[in-house]
Amino acid sequence: MGSFRDVMEVVGTAVDALGVLVVVAGALFATGRFLLRRRGEPGDPYRRYRQDLGRAILLGLEFLVAGDIIRTVVVAPTLENVIVLGLIVLIRTFLSMALELELEGRWPWQRAPASSGSPAVPQTQPADGGQPNRPL
Repeated sequence: MGSFRDVMEVVGTAVDALGVLVVVAGALFATGRFLLRRRGEPGDPYRRYRQDLGRAILLGLEFLVAGDIIRTVVVAPTLENVIVLGLIVLIRTFLSMALELELEGRWPWQRAPASSGSPAVPQTQPADGGQPNRPL
């Protein structure tokens, strides 16, 4: 059974490395996009840069948490390691939520605002061609 644990250790480390690679590649992409932006593009380039960078960090954090879970649960499932994993996941979850709030301007569990300004409840058209009514 030792070989399975060895394989899972390598898999966990590979997932961690992928998380770091995602953050670095995302930072390079965001920086390149910021530096090569066109002058006439609408929107705030700094805000777009921060959003791109934040998304890269969020995705990288997901991979890092997955790598920690693999190594802790499969390789060394001691109570101390599980407690450390819980703290790491708690901290990274807080960071992810804070980044989500920063990027989107709302908490992850909140609905996105309606973009078209239309009412949340759809209107129905009566069969006689009269005024549209809202469903009860």
